[in-house]
Parts: sequence; structure tokens; C-alpha cells
Amino acid sequence: MDADAVVVGSGPNGLVAAVTLARAGRRVLLLEAADRFGGGLRSAELTLPGRVHDVCATVMAMALASPAFRSLELKGVEFAHPPVAAAHPLDDRPAVLVHRDARRTAEGLGRDARAWLATAGAAARGGLPLVELLLKPLGPWRLDVPAFARAARFGAAAVLPATTLARRVFGTVEGRALIAGMAAHTVNDLRSPLTGGYGLMLAALAHLVGWPLVRGGSQVLADALVAELRSLGGQAVTGHRVRRLAELSAPTVVLDVSPRQLLAMADLPPAYRRRLSRFRRAPGVFKMDWALDGPVPWRDPGVAGAGTVHLGGTLEEIALSEAETAAGRHSPRPYVLAVQPYAADPTRGGHTLWAYCHVPNGSDVDMTDAIETQIERYAPGFRDRVLARHAMGPAALEAANPNLVGGDITGGLTSLAQFLRRPVWSPAPWRTPLPGVFLCSASTPPGPSVHGMGGWQAARLALRAR
Repeated sequence: MDADAVVVGSGPNGLVAAVTLARAGRRVLLLEAADRFGGGLRSAELTLPGRVHDVCATVMAMALASPAFRSLELKGVEFAHPPVAAAHPLDDRPAVLVHRDARRTAEGLGRDARAWLATAGAAARGGLPLVELLLKPLGPWRLDVPAFARAARFGAAAVLPATTLARRVFGTVEGRALIAGMAAHTVNDLRSPLTGGYGLMLAALAHLVGWPLVRGGSQVLADALVAELRSLGGQAVTGHRVRRLAELSAPTVVLDVSPRQLLAMADLPPAYRRRLSRFRRAPGVFKMDWALDGPVPWRDPGVAGAGTVHLGGTLEEIALSEAETAAGRHSPRPYVLAVQPYAADPTRGGHTLWAYCHVPNGSDVDMTDAIETQIERYAPGFRDRVLARHAMGPAALEAANPNLVGGDITGGLTSLAQFLRRPVWSPAPWRTPLPGVFLCSASTPPGPSVHGMGGWQAARLALRAR
């Protein structure tokens, strides 16, 4: 194919970039090294025949909130919402449940109800304009004064470390634990700036758009994007690994790859190469999938309806676990993020569960027992329900998707410094110094999650450059 644009890598950002370029009339060639499209959107039978597991991403709040995905209006993709967006079990008291309704959630927090409505609730009331402003902080946007004012108010709390925010704003064990569980999605030390903001935004999305799953598995979303590309005349090829940019002759190249891969693929100007080489990776994860003979036997029945479950106990316990990981150590009682797809989607061949804990980048330690012990802590008898299990440490995750360097699922450390320079400081960080070459992975703003914004921004820059 004589292409106007080549997109390398078919993660959500690469797929959005390819479709955006094709809709603008460009002849697009999408190249994927793996044997299936999707990157972090892939699904597979990891345990038993017929059991569909998501290899990486499952919960799609950002996909519903993202202007990039909303602009695509894909057909054939159904989002399934669990009865409860998220749950946070505790040892000696009822679990905290995050509902779509902010007031119903607040009612479960007792004397922290007002604080919840004033933080996560207020961010949710900011609506999609606030989310859009936060998703493209460095890109071109039309000034929406009310949204900007809400963002300024949100930013006053968002810049705080999660530990500081939790202790300053919330007074109950439940309220503080809930913020910690949300903030730990950052895979960062909860004493770090911005972790409070990440946690609040995730909580706000639960109230604003929900925390849904794609019915049938995340692969359905990837396949729908590929089908849309092909319907526009684009070509998509698997099993084609690009090792050097010199292999490509198109005037526009968009790379859904990590900074480390870009360094290996291209002859970059020395100054840019030095800046890119300073990019810091985040800790990795150790992920497990299970086929079960029935639902997880949670001690608190309210947790059964939750799509996502945060396991780790109190603020103090979760903060200690994340601090241990950030220091390069393995926590004996790690924070565990679990997803039970059957709470929203009964089409995946039976009861499945996946969970991961955070580990030092590149770790080779088997965390199976530590993860299962944390689940048993809140669901006694869980191991008796297991029919089959599948584990993926950092090396296996990186082998499945080279963007997950050392098991890093966030595309790089979510620190304040890398919020400002992701992957380098630039008013348009998706543009590289090479003419016509753009970077769009999760290592570019706005960072991790299935929102497609990196691909959308890179494609729009490429179209303007042409």
C-alpha cells in the first residue's frame, strides 16, 4: 500500500490515531508486531477454553469521558455497567461502595459525606468540559471559562499527595481508605504530589460516566477500531515489527511505542535523545487471572456487585505498601486491584477474576500467594473456588506488549515532573524533532488509561503539519 501515513502499534492511542487520520482522507497503514491488534485492549482465553480474560485494560471510564473516543461514535461496542462501580472492603466494618450516584456514595461515608460531595462530587458536577480540560492540558483548546474555573478549584486539591488530601479532608477510616484505593491506581508513592488529584478524578468519573466494561471483552473495542479503519480504506497488518524508522517511507509516521523503543528505532538529535533517555519508568505489576466455579465469596455481600475492588485496608496500609514498592521492595501485604467482569458482563464464558499488585520495575518475584492472601482476607474460601489460574509478571507482560517496560502499565512514572515533561518538556510533546514523525503512546500526555487522547493529539498535529 502506498500510504500517506503509517501508524506503528495498535494500542488504543495508535488505533485512535489511525482512524482519525483515515477519516481526514489519509491513506493509512497500521502495523502491529503482535499476532492480534489491541495492545492493552487484547482479550484471550488465559485459563480455560471459553473463559474470556482481558490481558490488560478492562474498566473503561476514560473511554466514555474522552473527547477522542466520543468523536468516533463506534458501532458494535456495548458498554456494560456493574451495579456498583467500585468497592473497598475493610476488616472490621462494612465495605465502602462507590455508586454512580454521588449522594448515595456519600451516605455510606457517614460524617465524611459532605467532604465527599465537596471533592469527588464537585469534580463530577464539573461535567465533561472539566474532564476535557484536564485530559488535554498542554494541547490547543477553546477557553471554557466555567470549566477553567472549576479546574482551578479542583487543582487546589488535586496537586496534593493522596496521604495529605485524605488526612486533611476526610476524618473517617472509610473516607481515607477510599481515597487511598483510588489514588493507588497511579502506581506511585501516595506521598507524591498529584496522587490525590488522580484519585479524585477517578472517583468523579464513577459518578459522571460510570466504570463500565466492554461487553464480550476489551478486544471487542480494538476490533471495532480496526474495522472502522478498514471501512475507510485503511490497511491493518499484524505480525510486522518495525525495528528502524528507515524501513518506513510515508510522509507521516505516528508511533504508539515507548520512549525506549523510539530511542532504538530512530537516529535522533543528540539533545532530544538525552532528554528522552531521562524518562523514568514506573513500578511494574504482577497480574493474575482466575477461572472460578462461582462468584468470589466476599465477606461483605455488597462487594459482589462491584466491577472493581480495591484490596489493601486502611489509608496507612495502602500508603505503606505503595511506599515499599516505590523504594524497590516487595510489600508482604500489597495493595491489590481486582476486577470481577461477571458483575457487569455475563458473556465471558463463566466466572472470571483478574487482579494485580505493584512490584518494583522488572521484578521477577512470584506474588501469587501475596495476592491470593489479600483476597482471602476479605473473601474467606476464595481459593476453594479456583478452577485454574494464570500469572504474568513484569517480564511476561513486556513480552506480550513491549510498551509495558518492566511491567510498567502506566507508560512511565506519574510524577509531578513527568506530568510537566511527558516524555519531554514541549508545548506539543507528541511531535518529535524528526520531520513528520509523532509519538502517541501512554508516555505522552495525558498519560495512562484507555482514552486515546495521545493518538488523537498526534494525529491532529500531523494533519495540521500536512
